[in-house]
Amino acid sequence: MPITSDTLSLIGHTPLVRLKGPSEAAGAEIFGKCEFANPGASVKDRAALFIVEDAEERGLIAPGGTIVEGTAGNTGIGLALVANAKGYKTIIVMPETQSREKMDTLRALGAELVLVPAAPYSNPGHFVHTSRRIAEETPNAIWANQFDNIANRKAHIVGTAEEIWEQMDGRVDGFTCAVGTGGTLAGVGLGLKSHDEKVTIALSDPYGAALYSYYACGELHSEGSSVAEGIGQGRITANLEGAPVDTQFRISDAEGYHWVRRLLDEEGLCLGLSSGINVAGAVALAKQLGAGSRVATILCDTGFRYLSTLYNSDWLASKGLVPA
Repeated sequence: MPITSDTLSLIGHTPLVRLKGPSEAAGAEIFGKCEFANPGASVKDRAALFIVEDAEERGLIAPGGTIVEGTAGNTGIGLALVANAKGYKTIIVMPETQSREKMDTLRALGAELVLVPAAPYSNPGHFVHTSRRIAEETPNAIWANQFDNIANRKAHIVGTAEEIWEQMDGRVDGFTCAVGTGGTLAGVGLGLKSHDEKVTIALSDPYGAALYSYYACGELHSEGSSVAEGIGQGRITANLEGAPVDTQFRISDAEGYHWVRRLLDEEGLCLGLSSGINVAGAVALAKQLGAGSRVATILCDTGFRYLSTLYNSDWLASKGLVPA
């Protein structure tokens, strides 16, 4: 492999792996994009880089400035790394319900961490609204606004989608993932369909989110709940506008956790619950598309970020999740 002299160029160009157990279960080929291989160990590094460089290109931030964002954790980690490499400061607002590992990581990276109670988006104390206010009150600061800043989506149109298309030699029947901001699903969907309109793009939505209902029957409606971090959306963000979603699946935490355990025990991959939900959705999509189909999904982040939760037996018991 070539030597790179720019640490930010380490973001993206992640491996794609064939997942044996899911492929056998689906009677098809299931591939996982290894986004835990990014420097910040998650897919959110891609959006972080594009958001910051877009702000620079538009003259919105000056040297020594501050990047402010509201995040479930991974985007904040990506932004902190990008900011460190570019000489900026970061202020990250996060719900206090997120994993301790994410909080510790952000502090270790030098970010100023602001924790707020979990609240619905309609509440002015929601982490997104709080981060916007802090950005407005901080000199020489930008609000990353990952949910409605379409530089997020662009990262996946020109990056993730192109990589998947090339790695799969243009033989892609379907793609699916869950939605947090919508950038990955919309961006990869638009990018893949620019090569082949016949590629089926599917939403894999956790319980507690409203998008399954929106794409199934045109109405934002949620039911149930999920403990998965960083996914689950109750509105159509700017990144989701025009997303080419062809079909949708609602995936339970139990289904997602089933694949988290199997991928760890059988294939040596330690992943978070959002990755398990994505894999469950990929299996469902491949079964729908038929034997021999080729489906890609996103392995969002490392399971090492959830040692106190998803990999803690007491926590699992408290959430009604039983090891496979």
